[in-house]
Amino acid sequence: MEYTAMFSPIEIGPMTVKNRFVVPPMGNNFANTDGTWSDQSVAYYAERAKGQFGLITIEATVVHQGAKGGPRKPCLYDDSSIESLRRITEACHKEGAKVSIQLQNAGPEGNAKNAGAPIQAASPIPSEYGRDIPEEVPTARVYELVKGYGDAAERAMKGGADAVEIHMAHGYLVSSFMSPRTNKRVDEFGGSFENRMRFPRLIVEEVKKRVGDKVAVLARINSSDEVLGGLDVHDSAVIARYLERCGVDGLHVSRSVHIRDEYMWAPTTIHAGFSAELVAEIKEAVSTPVITVGRYTDPWFAELMVEDGHADLVAFGRQSLADPHMPEKALQDRLEDVIPCIACLQGCVAKMYAGEPIRCLTNPFLGHEVDGCPCAQNKRKVMVVGGGVAGMAAAFISAERGHDVTLYEATDTLGGNMRLAAFPPGKGDITNMIRSYIVRCEKAGVKVVLNKEVDLDFIKAEDPDVVFVATGAKTLILPIEGIDDPSIIHGDELLAGKRQAGKKVLVVGGGMVGCEIAAFLGEQLHDVTLVEFRDSMGADMINEHRKFVMKDFDEYGVISINDAKVCKFFEDGVEYESPDGQHHEIRGFDSVILSMGFRNYEPFGEELEKLGKEVHVIGDAVRARRALDATAEAYAAAMQI
Repeated sequence: MEYTAMFSPIEIGPMTVKNRFVVPPMGNNFANTDGTWSDQSVAYYAERAKGQFGLITIEATVVHQGAKGGPRKPCLYDDSSIESLRRITEACHKEGAKVSIQLQNAGPEGNAKNAGAPIQAASPIPSEYGRDIPEEVPTARVYELVKGYGDAAERAMKGGADAVEIHMAHGYLVSSFMSPRTNKRVDEFGGSFENRMRFPRLIVEEVKKRVGDKVAVLARINSSDEVLGGLDVHDSAVIARYLERCGVDGLHVSRSVHIRDEYMWAPTTIHAGFSAELVAEIKEAVSTPVITVGRYTDPWFAELMVEDGHADLVAFGRQSLADPHMPEKALQDRLEDVIPCIACLQGCVAKMYAGEPIRCLTNPFLGHEVDGCPCAQNKRKVMVVGGGVAGMAAAFISAERGHDVTLYEATDTLGGNMRLAAFPPGKGDITNMIRSYIVRCEKAGVKVVLNKEVDLDFIKAEDPDVVFVATGAKTLILPIEGIDDPSIIHGDELLAGKRQAGKKVLVVGGGMVGCEIAAFLGEQLHDVTLVEFRDSMGADMINEHRKFVMKDFDEYGVISINDAKVCKFFEDGVEYESPDGQHHEIRGFDSVILSMGFRNYEPFGEELEKLGKEVHVIGDAVRARRALDATAEAYAAAMQI
């Protein structure tokens, strides 16, 4: 398919962008602690420019001293960062990309400890439970903050930026002035629409005065705050028209404030392009170019959005983390080679919040762009035992580096437990990841042998130089009376379609897998009860995913029993102990599903090392954990050989 609209150039103020593919601003924690950009920062942005993204937006950059939201946030409140910014812009310009830099004061979403100063907002309303109460910005101070945006924009221009993007979304400082939910002021910056828009208007005017017609000025706004009393799409359409008349050259339309993060960085359950209708409504209100963002994963729907005039450019956020070369592959009609984002949130959002460099489950090279993928100095014979995601990643990375790789899988299908994770509601994109790994193994020249159980004698006979043990994990069987009853169905057997559950089902284990199995059965109209040892269901789940599973529980009437220590299994139920020491029986179920976790499966132990082989045990074969750990370990090990 030809993506005519997506590969057409567009003018945004004084800037001409070669195509409609945008990397939006995403916190990555690659910057240095002194506020400058690092070598890894340069390599990260340059890689996406090489992949033919037309507009690269640098992550939220702090414009005021005392407003730093994290230890590795880049800063432009003084001149010290200009030179490192110039290294990024030059690297991106070399590949034909334009560079925009987002200017931000985190305001009530900031952190006083990281900032070294009290956080500030339009009014003293904390953004959520546990956050600092912000100071209300004094009237005179608002005008000083305006000047800070102008200073930062001028520094961005000196650093070679083609555009600046003023952050007015997500509940940050400017957003707190715009929304009546968070602005309770009675000075000239509060009350009426025009007063609430005075701060962003003054910022736009100051920035344009400082950069003239040399740099495009964009604004990032919410399509909707997604909270009661906040801005909705009708407000945002008016805001877009107002900002256009203030002189902005383009709008970048996002969604939600942070207490509704599930609509900011949507989990797997939410469909790709989920904010498209809201963006289209805003686009109708303005003639200035509009960038849409919201879990776009491939160019198909993006082409439709641009071709039909619902947006002018499309930002591929997490998809650009998963595959920085997606536009290039689309241009070359190589979409089967695209590494997909599966919206797992494990390596990007979770790491960002932890203050650690971001990573990607599907793309273990993310965060290592500065290292590249060097060819191996000596070609070696490599055996990979296990065809889950850890095994496949180790195989294709090793083969791409020049090694002779054979992968052995005991079953007739690759993907391991990760493939089964695609079966619960809303998780189908995981299958796309598995398929992309299979394609990558094929194109790297990995020899794949299915239905082969590998033992020590076979390894001796094959005599590889290197062995990756990626044998994964199996259902955890705790020493509980009756747990080995053959009538009890293991969760992986259910998801694989090997065993069928009756109408009334008890799921034992309310971690992520157990909760998703309960939702899977609820969707099929089973009557489901879930029993869990901990005091809450899905305690190990990432918050944005958990919200939607809990909605499934409500919709399907899943009954939850927490704080229940199972001490005996029956064919039709269990006995459990409650925190008060009382014992209870729940019985009368047609099926009992066991989902109490997984235990690593590593059949070789020390015997393999005694053969004198170089051995790397990776993924769940080490310990059952998140898939992010599996692919990260595969990358680290494959780069060593």
